[in-house]
Amino acid sequence: MTMTKRLNETQLQESINHVWDDQIIPSLIEYIKIPNKSPSFEPDWENLGHMERALHLALEWTKRNMPENANVHVKRSEGRTPLLLIDIQGEKKGNVLMYGHLDKQPEMEGWNDDLGPWKPVIKDEKLYGRGGADDGYALFASLTIVNTLLKQEIPLPRILILIEFSEESGSPDLPYYMDSCQDLIGSPDFIVCLDSGTGDYNRLWTTTSLRGLIGGTLRVDVLKEGIHSGSSSGHVPSSFRIARQLLSRLEDEVTGEILMDELKTQIPDYRVEETEKLIAILGRGVVEEFPWIDGMEPSTQELLEGVLRRTWKPALSIVGAEGLPPASNAGNVLRPFTSLKFSIRIPPMVNPIDAQKAIERVLTKDEPYGSKITVEFGESAAGWNAPKTDTWLSESMNKASETYFNNPACSIAEGGTIPFMAMLGNKFPNAQFMITGVLGPESNAHGPNEFLHLPYGKKLTACVASIMNDFPE
Repeated sequence: MTMTKRLNETQLQESINHVWDDQIIPSLIEYIKIPNKSPSFEPDWENLGHMERALHLALEWTKRNMPENANVHVKRSEGRTPLLLIDIQGEKKGNVLMYGHLDKQPEMEGWNDDLGPWKPVIKDEKLYGRGGADDGYALFASLTIVNTLLKQEIPLPRILILIEFSEESGSPDLPYYMDSCQDLIGSPDFIVCLDSGTGDYNRLWTTTSLRGLIGGTLRVDVLKEGIHSGSSSGHVPSSFRIARQLLSRLEDEVTGEILMDELKTQIPDYRVEETEKLIAILGRGVVEEFPWIDGMEPSTQELLEGVLRRTWKPALSIVGAEGLPPASNAGNVLRPFTSLKFSIRIPPMVNPIDAQKAIERVLTKDEPYGSKITVEFGESAAGWNAPKTDTWLSESMNKASETYFNNPACSIAEGGTIPFMAMLGNKFPNAQFMITGVLGPESNAHGPNEFLHLPYGKKLTACVASIMNDFPE
């Protein structure tokens, strides 16, 4: 048996800080400049070449920084995004999988005048720009963890770093690669994902559950062409009113509650207790982290209920529209159709296929006035609920947080989706999971002014390295 070696924590953090400053941050600056939108948002991604640029940047950095006992693989298949795998052989028994992605969400409006999605800016120890925190840093941090431990001659298990390029589209290409690369991936004992969030920047946070996602478009057609609203309104039903009526079948528009039982689940008591602990630490921070306009109030004043609503309960958001001209160029015309793109977050443990069928059934039955109702689904993904954490991992996470943050670790439920986690949870039910990340308050992944909190990123890297050192044979 290979014994765990005593880690020099101070030397580890200093070494990690040095790599971040000299190598990771400059590479992230170049990465942010690449508009590598995920295929769902850029169908012409192959011809544009941005994904290839991101892959080239990652591959060149990997070749410069991977240890001697490592092999790098780029997997490709026609019509699919690539997959980057870095296989690092170890001395200890065990198989560790580290995960991240290099595709990005679209630009989004509302960036501050001095910022932009493809414009890297460092301000107040934060690196602004799309994709740095979600989660372009993951590859660089993962290799840095391995190298800084090897620098201290720490024996490691076999580590496979897996970087995909379609996560923001729901990871549609990943099942294919998981099957075709099964021999290389093996059966992980410990899975580390660096694509999640934090409750604050004062401790190590680990994610214990994720909601699933159902994305789609609802279209209502009432006319072959638009006509003068003065001559038609009142007689011809508005397509927008019909769309609004249909959405009310899914959601109580007053409370926001989803009305369909197929989209709900019983929240486990231990997750409610976990949420109560989170609120005891963050207090009203769970509300104040959002960029509210003056006078705006949350949907509930109960902190526990509010957090559960965004982590363990379903919710509907309308994220896009077609058939609606800009207000500045809209005439008095009754439009022929309204098309609304929806995003429905579903709780962990709800089957997205069953939920999708139920949504389609509810929206398309009994078409109001005989209108034409079309529902097309896009990305869908299952949520995830973590298995029970082993004692070694729980103790190691807390020790790492105390060492590098002077605060105990804490768990958090996330309202977002990482399709890879549900996939791995089903495929490797005996594996231990550590889901963490740098997306803390105001970091605003997917929205304007996304940033990576640099001091937190450095400390998180040290925490994961410390935990990797504690991995038992």
